[in-house]
Order: sequence, then C-alpha cells, then structure tokens
Amino acid sequence: MGRHRGSRTSAKPAAGAPSGSVVRARVALLALLGSVLVPLVVAGLRSVLWVLVGLAGLALAAVGVWWTLAHTGVLRAVGVVLSVAAPLTVLALFASSGMLGPACLSLALWALAVASAHSALAPSHGTRPPKAVEAPRRPWILMNPRSGGGKVDRFHLADKARAAGARVVLLDAGQDVVDLARAAVAEGADLLAVAGGDGTQALVAEVAADHDVPFAVIPAGTRNHFALDLGLDREDPAASLEALTDGEELRVDLGFAADRVFVNNASFGTYASVVADPAYRDAKARTALQTLPELLTGKDAPALRMRAGRSGAGGLQALLVSNNPYRRAVDSTHPGRRERLDSGRLGVLGVRVGNTAQAARLVRGPRSGSVIRLSAEQVVVEADSDAVAVGIDGEYVMLPAPVVCRSAPAALRVVVPRHRPGTGASGGPVDWPRLARLGLGRLAPHRRWGVPAT
Repeated sequence: MGRHRGSRTSAKPAAGAPSGSVVRARVALLALLGSVLVPLVVAGLRSVLWVLVGLAGLALAAVGVWWTLAHTGVLRAVGVVLSVAAPLTVLALFASSGMLGPACLSLALWALAVASAHSALAPSHGTRPPKAVEAPRRPWILMNPRSGGGKVDRFHLADKARAAGARVVLLDAGQDVVDLARAAVAEGADLLAVAGGDGTQALVAEVAADHDVPFAVIPAGTRNHFALDLGLDREDPAASLEALTDGEELRVDLGFAADRVFVNNASFGTYASVVADPAYRDAKARTALQTLPELLTGKDAPALRMRAGRSGAGGLQALLVSNNPYRRAVDSTHPGRRERLDSGRLGVLGVRVGNTAQAARLVRGPRSGSVIRLSAEQVVVEADSDAVAVGIDGEYVMLPAPVVCRSAPAALRVVVPRHRPGTGASGGPVDWPRLARLGLGRLAPHRRWGVPAT
C-alpha cells in the first residue's frame, strides 16, 4: 500500500504583512491576556476567590452527577438536586456580586483564545494530502434502509447511486455484510461503499482493506462519526455520492480489537455493558439509569486493566480505545472530533471513579488521577474474567481476555468528494510558549497543503 507524500517547506512571514497564522496567534494572545485582566480589573485579587467558588461549584456538581449515576433511591434524588443546585447557586452568587458579566466575558475571551490558538498552530505536517483518482468503473454500494431512521429512502440514495453508475444492494435482515462485500470484490467491484451506520462501515472497510480496494462512505447512519472526521456532509448524505464521479483518495488507519475492525472506537467496561442490554436500543436513558448503579458500585462492577507501552492503569470502570486520538473530551468548537485519521496511533481514554471524593476531583481533569489519557500504537486490555464486553463502533460483542488493540496505519484507501465541507483543525492542549513565539515573529508558520486535514 503506497503512501503519497508532498513537499513541505517552512517560510518566514512576508516582510510588512504578517501571515494568517501569525495574526491568529496574536489574537489568541490578546484574548488570553484579556481573559485574565477582566476579572482582575473588576475584582482585584478577590477574583482568585471567585475562581475557587466556581471550581467548588463544579466539584459539587460532579458529586451530584456521580450520586445520580451510581446510586438509587434517596441518594440519587439528592444527586439530581445537587447537580442542578450547585451551578445555579454559583451563578446566583456571581450575579449578586456583579461578577456574572465579567465572568462570562472572561470565559468568552478564553474560548476565543483557545480557538484562535488551535487555528494558528494547526499544522499539516505528517498528514498526507489527497490523491486525485479516476472515477470507478464498477462501484458497489451496500445500503441499509433501516439506518438513520430511513435516510436511504428519505434522500433517494439508491436511485441517485444507480444514476451515478453504481450497483446498489439493499441490506436485508439476516444477511452477512462481510460475505456480501467479498462477493462484490470477486465479481469485479473496483470500489466498495456503505450507506449505513459506523458498525456496517467497519465491516465493509475491512474487506476493502484486505483486497486493497477503495472504500467510500455515505453517511446514512444515526451519528456517522467516521464521516464527520472525513469532512463529509452528514446533513446531506447524497452529496457523498460525488466521490463516484469527482473524488480524491485518502489513506487512513484502521483500528483492531483482537480480530475485529473499528473505524471509530472500541469501548470497554461500563458503556459496553449498558449497550449489551436489549432494552438499550429503545430506551437509552432509562436503561442506562437502571443498569449504571450496579455497574459502577455493585459487586459485578467491571475492573479493567490497561497496558500501553510503558504506561499502565488498573481499576478502570470504562475505557475507550479509538482509531487515532480524539481531541479533548470538552471541545466547544469540535466536540468528539479527531484531529487526523492517519497518525498510526490509538487514542486511550480511561475513567476510574469509585467514590465521591474521586468524582469531585474530576474537575482537575487528567491531573485528578481519575482520568487516563494517552496515545499508543498498541493497547492491551485485561479483565478479571475470561471474556470482556466490548462496544465496537456501537455494536456489542464479547471478546476473550486479554484483548490486544492495535492500529493498522494507512490500511484503508478512502475515496471522498473533492469538494466537502469538513475542515481539520488542531486540537488538544495548546502549546502556549510555541504560540507566543509565533505571535512575536520568532517562529515560522507552517505552510498548509491547501486541503482539509483529516
């Protein structure tokens, strides 16, 4: 599987005209300074006290959420009240002291600083540019009429795909997706595509990778996370059919949990156990509230162990292994997004909360010891049982323990429309010293490929 690289150069900003990256870096630095100065000007050193009040409110809210999820009866009711009352009380205190407006302005400036910093530092280094490709002669598309509440029919995807020259197969209950895709390759299909959910996408993607056949995504499922990170328009699935006539090819990674492929993630522990309940499909919230107390604090609560390179952790109740790392868990601009799909690494996010004190410490993020976040080429997941429940792209399976998860770099050839709305942007923690050097003109900005990074 060949990899296609383009030349990359770094250049200093043109004299007298700062580059866009430098301008955005300066905006980020000014917004960061403003987010600090606003409360200091309004309240002086008392602003530190108000920060502590806000953190205390978040900690109490986290405790309330923990009691709501992990307990039943009176303690759950108290948890619901606390999770609502704590932030409302903090807001009331801020409002009565005249600090609500400055606090909101400070938070808005902080959000602007982070967004501008991500944009300024967004590099294209290491991300392979798309490759122009000819239109497939015998494209094959598997469509699931039941996915996404009937998007296949609602958007007339079958008729539009046939008009574009594709052979369309409508998936019936009981049919084997992998067998259908393999038969299509045997019959000469030179592109495999799926209009359905991420679980079906993963099954056909594995067949495409095994036979080095291009793969295309039509986002006709409910969430379509894979399509999101490919930059596709999830609101208009038919737009992705342009890949058949005006497409370009990307090389992206695949993830494996044992011998099962995933395009998004494999979830171990609490979430996987909730998904296993047959009632979850029809009543997600009610099923989760009924099953979580036993899963979080009961005698059968999952206790997972994880090893990734030289790192390891035990006593985890939930563990998410993703095909390339996700950005921060809380990202107001691009929630649940991956910066790229071709890093050759897995993302690892683990949660370990066994009591009220640990729940309160969650406000500290990774420094709390309750949240584990890292990336690795391979992750080994162990459990106290012979088999472990796993949610693979939302599909529940049982796998023998230990489960070895690994990345298959550049394993999949994905054809996407040349014109698509999604754009990549750097995520994760901001490198503020680097940003400062860029803003002061002491660091050359990256030259972009001119195409969205995936």
